[in-house]
Amino acid sequence: MSDAGKASAAIAAVNKAFVEAFKKGDAAGAAAVYTVDAWALPPGSPPVIGRQAIQGIWQGALDGGIKAVELETIELEFHGDAAFEVGQGLLLLADGQVADRAKYIVVWKRENGEWKWHRDIWNSSPAPA
Repeated sequence: MSDAGKASAAIAAVNKAFVEAFKKGDAAGAAAVYTVDAWALPPGSPPVIGRQAIQGIWQGALDGGIKAVELETIELEFHGDAAFEVGQGLLLLADGQVADRAKYIVVWKRENGEWKWHRDIWNSSPAPA
């Protein structure tokens, strides 16, 4: 497997870990995909800086009824120890109902040899007609 192929597989595994953490109701596990000094840029809020603070965002989402997420990478581009991902996702309630459709950009960074989310921004997308 090429280096880009290995990096793509590693990034897919990190995204899967985020999805699985959400299914378990594990905000700390969701936050573990971020670099220590990551920034999350949620809609309608100031930046949230640092893994521990970001854990609070995801705990709030879980407490607010979001029980699962789905992520789909649309584009992934590598630049050395950084990568840029464009994707879309769903936030789901316990009954599987869609609470929100989102589009996102994640700037990835290798931290201690592992790919992590370094900058994360998302916002809502309208439901398809």
